[in-house]
Amino acid sequence: MARILIIEDTIENMYLTTYLLTNAGHEIIQATTGEEGVEKALSEHPDIILMDILLPGIDGYEATMRIREAETDKPIPVVALTSYAMVGDREKALSLGCTGYIEKPIDPETFVKKIEEFLKSEE
Repeated sequence: MARILIIEDTIENMYLTTYLLTNAGHEIIQATTGEEGVEKALSEHPDIILMDILLPGIDGYEATMRIREAETDKPIPVVALTSYAMVGDREKALSLGCTGYIEKPIDPETFVKKIEEFLKSEE
């Protein structure tokens, strides 16, 4: 299955996403700040990154831009996983380098399928 980097600072959201994806057979790498997420993205080379937008330190937008600037190989898909759901937030995330956008709260019934669809579209 896939190696998934989850960059999330809320314990409950990290637990839920990790639980759902681990039970689906995926390997999880965790980061709780934007800076740590950038470091792990570049050193661990995950198959996909789930990026919270509101993070301590640098936010998810800045973290995504730093990952994009540092990539030398095939770009890693970055899915914004956020409670930012105002008009224009999806477009902003996509324009700054995110591959996709999922609003919180996540739906446990459909979450894994959505992530696996992003993975398939990148193959």
